[in-house]
Amino acid sequence: MSTAYRKIGIIREGKQPADRRVPLTPAQCKEVMARYPDVDLVVQRSAVRAYGDAEYEAFEIPLVDDLADRDLILGVKEVPLDMLLPGKAYQFFSHTIKEQPHNRKLLRTVLERNIRLIDHELLTDPHGDRVLAFGYWAGVVGAYNGMRGWQLMYGGPALKPAHACHDLEELERHLHAYPLPQDLRIVLTGGGRVGKGAMGVLERAGVKRISPQAFLRADNTAPVYTVLGSSDLYRRTDGRPFDKAAFHADPSGHEADFLPYARTAHMYMACHFWDPRGPKILRTEDLRDPALSIRVVADISCDIGGPIDSTLRATTIAEPFFGYDPATGTERPAGTAGTITVMAVDNLPCELPRDASEAFGRDLVERVLPFLVGDDKEGMIERATIAASGNLSPLFKHLEGYARG
Repeated sequence: MSTAYRKIGIIREGKQPADRRVPLTPAQCKEVMARYPDVDLVVQRSAVRAYGDAEYEAFEIPLVDDLADRDLILGVKEVPLDMLLPGKAYQFFSHTIKEQPHNRKLLRTVLERNIRLIDHELLTDPHGDRVLAFGYWAGVVGAYNGMRGWQLMYGGPALKPAHACHDLEELERHLHAYPLPQDLRIVLTGGGRVGKGAMGVLERAGVKRISPQAFLRADNTAPVYTVLGSSDLYRRTDGRPFDKAAFHADPSGHEADFLPYARTAHMYMACHFWDPRGPKILRTEDLRDPALSIRVVADISCDIGGPIDSTLRATTIAEPFFGYDPATGTERPAGTAGTITVMAVDNLPCELPRDASEAFGRDLVERVLPFLVGDDKEGMIERATIAASGNLSPLFKHLEGYARG
């Protein structure tokens, strides 16, 4: 399937609530035009982007209202049906490969209009590793929101919401000014992109990383955090030694061993990938444990009905917290006495759209664009193509019933 796109447009994000991120910043658009003089790149005007139209104009990027003459259209989130132009190629996060019910009409429309759908989430290198993701920024904002949850519970200087900060530099300036308790203990699960984003915020805020074993001693005299890997977090139910490779291949037959950390930590930051076949990490009965010391759960992974029973629902950027009542297992207003403060925002990178967009666009320029405007010699674009010319691609034929249903 050929690529070599020459007429490329950046779409105005149309999904509501508005997403302010962009696939390419103004400076990156200028760089693309310099690197590929035969590529015609335009940007659709928008009043909601974190990078305004004037910033694109300052870099001499053409602004348009209509993308009808484009061959490839780049976006971030799902494109509304009325903005899908027949016969075009689109690249965005479609959220269709897990047969998400709310996007069934999106995939059906893609097929009906003979659109080529390339999904950011499916772009991988020859080793199968994803090349485009916003996960790091979910970790950054999620960790900061966890601290905001602590401030909500225990007071101190107000922490400005991340979405009200201009960028990461301002966010960290506010966090550095917040007086953290010297005995604060934070437990974190997950060491991937999301976890690394959270760890970076903690490190730069002066929270020191220690081993899980040292963490359980609870004798720290300065703020600390620990990161639990799968071998720290899980054990086999048959008593045999833990096998990491076997666990990741099939997590059934395992149970979580999180309670000792839940009885030591004051805050839990969940940054892991959770397999639905796997065990719960923090169960309803654990949350009722009289020795439980966790007061804030920042569920950055936000798996509703997943491994953390206090995550009753997703929260929003505008209202990121609720109180979880361990006695009843129900929601209460955030900050209510006797509750655990839960943060479960499911679109965290949107809170720092400029930084998140800059990092995303850098990977797009360096790791994906060469295969979009040239030879797809590694098959990256083909592997990420869900549909083209009215048909599902061979790798996604299993979505036929979902799309046509």
